[in-house]
Amino acid sequence: MSFGLNSLLKKILPKRLFYRALIIVAAPVIILQITISIVFFDSIWIKANKGMTRSLVSEIETLFDVYKSNENKNNIKQLTDIYKKNFDFVINIKTGEELPKTKSDRRFSPMDRSLRREMKNVFGSEDYWFDTVTYIELVDLRIQTENEIIQIFFPKDKIAPSSVRIFVLWLTVPSLLLIFIAIIFLKNQTRPLVKLSKAAERFGKGEIIDDLRPSGALEIRKATYEFDRMMKRINKHLSQRSEMLSGISHDLRTPLTRLKLQLAMMDKKDLAQKMTADIDEMEKMLNDYLQYAKSQSEESSTKIDIGNMLKEILKNYDKNRCELVSAESIVIEGRKNLIKRCLQNIVENGLAYGDKVLIEIKKSLNGVVIIVEDNGPGIPKYEYLNVFKPFYRIDKSRGLNKSGVGLGLSISQDIIKSHGGNISLSESRFKGLLVKIYLPF
Repeated sequence: MSFGLNSLLKKILPKRLFYRALIIVAAPVIILQITISIVFFDSIWIKANKGMTRSLVSEIETLFDVYKSNENKNNIKQLTDIYKKNFDFVINIKTGEELPKTKSDRRFSPMDRSLRREMKNVFGSEDYWFDTVTYIELVDLRIQTENEIIQIFFPKDKIAPSSVRIFVLWLTVPSLLLIFIAIIFLKNQTRPLVKLSKAAERFGKGEIIDDLRPSGALEIRKATYEFDRMMKRINKHLSQRSEMLSGISHDLRTPLTRLKLQLAMMDKKDLAQKMTADIDEMEKMLNDYLQYAKSQSEESSTKIDIGNMLKEILKNYDKNRCELVSAESIVIEGRKNLIKRCLQNIVENGLAYGDKVLIEIKKSLNGVVIIVEDNGPGIPKYEYLNVFKPFYRIDKSRGLNKSGVGLGLSISQDIIKSHGGNISLSESRFKGLLVKIYLPF
């Protein structure tokens, strides 16, 4: 029971912190105002309305009794003038008329309901008629006698307290003012959290964050400060790793270059060629290590047209082997060189093990989907996760390239994940490998 209620509340309640906090602040104010309104309406306004209506009907009953007991027209004229002067009544005596057949009283109006109840107790249910709708400030009341109709006009404030409008005004305006102040206050309090969450999202995509400043409440300032320290430590670690591998690569290239020069001067050319091939492979391994270390490089994000980028990449390959099925003009924000390197890795992988590569671009709800298919030997399903591990190679079918060290897909995955996307593998329609890349806008 409680689990179902919790699930329902999670679906109904807003997801953002600002609106949840606004509900916490505004809900008690609204509930309190509704409760006060109900109590006032029930215990004060209705009772006051009932007492005023009862007093009015007593005055009308007195007028009716005096009218029935006095047949002198001069006396009746004097009586109506006195009522007009003292009670603000306008009385008309109509001969030969009947009460209107149509009902003009409102069924759910407290004023009409109270007047109807008191008139029924005194005059019955068929001998009177009243209208509270036609005139804004007046009530038209008609009472049936034996041969005549007594028509009485009296102000509505005689049966409805005028203070109710002022009460509703003073009840509503301060509540709206308090909620408005709460909205401004909550906006200022949640703004630093929103900035912190956006900074974390940008940092997760590999962007450089240099505009993060602690603000807001003490707890939020501390969280922002600690996040900034953590971000700097991570950037320092990545920078040190890149510098270390760059230094190792540079130090190793010098002796390798000397070895290549010495091999070029050897008399045994066959042996020299074999040793030169090994040295070339070692240089490529060093380049792969360096490329892997720099996959988190500090490159600024820019607007990228994925369709145009793929067209530029495919210019370097055989058109008969590469086909761009659809090239929509879809613009995302990211680090251009890294995304280009990732797509080049995937395309070269397909060309290394297949005769044809098909590339398709699709626009999704929140990003772009890039599908790269080839007709190569493919990868077993149980190896889909393993091939993303650094230095992992599949001996029986394929690695990223035939002379590589198993870093191509790892680098591609790092680049895609650093942009907030994901990459997955499956079997293509040609029984080869299908690489599906998703990048958010």
